[in-house]
Amino acid sequence: MDLHCQEGFGLRHSYKDPVLLNDDRVLNNLLTSEERYMPNGSYFKVVQKDIKPYMRKMVATWMLEVCDEQQCQEEVFPLSMNYLDRFLSVQEIKKSRLQLLGASCMFLASKLREAKPLSAEKLVIYTDNSITLDELMSWELIVLDKLQWDISAITPHDFLDHLFVRLPYELNQERQSLVRKHASTFIALCCTDFRFALYTPSMIAAGAVCSAMAGFQHEVQTSRQAMLETMHQITSIEQECLSSCQVMIEETLQLNITGSQTNETKLGEQPTTPTDLQSVKFS
Repeated sequence: MDLHCQEGFGLRHSYKDPVLLNDDRVLNNLLTSEERYMPNGSYFKVVQKDIKPYMRKMVATWMLEVCDEQQCQEEVFPLSMNYLDRFLSVQEIKKSRLQLLGASCMFLASKLREAKPLSAEKLVIYTDNSITLDELMSWELIVLDKLQWDISAITPHDFLDHLFVRLPYELNQERQSLVRKHASTFIALCCTDFRFALYTPSMIAAGAVCSAMAGFQHEVQTSRQAMLETMHQITSIEQECLSSCQVMIEETLQLNITGSQTNETKLGEQPTTPTDLQSVKFS
């Protein structure tokens, strides 16, 4: 009669299925389907009149800070940016609604990729209460409608494990974890820069892996060109395109490092609406 459960109640992540990761049909399906979820790369010129690229970058940076603060799964931020870009590709909005759109996209992405989604109340707080709970709920449906409820989008993160399992290089578990973490960080940076909207998710993932592996070339006895050739063999993406993407990723990383050094923020500061974002009068 005295039954006692000692099982922990913490969130558990599913393990990586080696059968799926090693099945080329899964990777080929991702490569075949990814362009279906690509946004219109010219929507700033064709659709949006009030929204500018720098505004997208500010909102994207804020969204990334919120996801980091809330310790979201690495897939949440890229997926939310996919929603945002696809929405802006088909629907013109005022700049005063851009942060509301970003919050709505994060809310939806967390529901799809998180075991415990982001709290709507917290998202309102993160905007400095510049939006209301009713607006967030309403815009969640607006976004779903404009995306035609097709929200299982393919992002660069969907390719990462498929790429790593096919690399012909041996790294110990600690090194593999570190390289993957770097690649994931590079992908997040790419999502904040609109220039990468022109690149397919597989190309961004491959470029991120190449950039992440660059610091371990001596350990695995490979070269930059050899990595590009390997990625070409895995994805069939032209090496020139992969090289261009890798160079842009490394340039973006360098700019981000430089910017971080010149714009240091206080430790423990909550990622509410940045000052420069408020000056655009989103609310």
